[in-house]
Amino acid sequence: MKLMTAETKSALRNPLDLMEEIVSANEWLFDRASNEELAIEVQGRWSDYRIFAVWQHELGALQFSCQLELKVPPQRRTPVCELVSELNGRLWLGHFDLGPEMVMPTFRHTLLLRGGSGASAEQLEDLVEFAIAECERFYPAFQFVIWGGKSASEAVASSILDTVGVA
Repeated sequence: MKLMTAETKSALRNPLDLMEEIVSANEWLFDRASNEELAIEVQGRWSDYRIFAVWQHELGALQFSCQLELKVPPQRRTPVCELVSELNGRLWLGHFDLGPEMVMPTFRHTLLLRGGSGASAEQLEDLVEFAIAECERFYPAFQFVIWGGKSASEAVASSILDTVGVA
């Protein structure tokens, strides 16, 4: 087991190098704070999103988060946590989070890359696109709960309406 781990560690490439190329190609603002951290700003339809990618070589894991630009007032924290729980039940990948010390909802996902040569450009592009799409999809639900005073179930029902036809 130890031999396999040692071989895998040496073969893993830092996925943040590739992520930085993708970010540059999209002309997004970014800051590479260290070899293990990358911060990106992406303009969405509803909001600007702050994306953070952290590479943990020892684990062979890329931790990825996309923060929604929505501050949760203390009096709306419980309904927003209920919303996070409802939304997470609808996601295939990743999850939304509003931890005890957090004031903004965040989408999170971790890619485990041990055992291969690292992440592909397609994997990283999909990760970014998926995170932004889920944040865009549910941003109105967070707005309904935070500013509209709606319950989590009302907000989810309102935000996932699929329109049919052409206006």
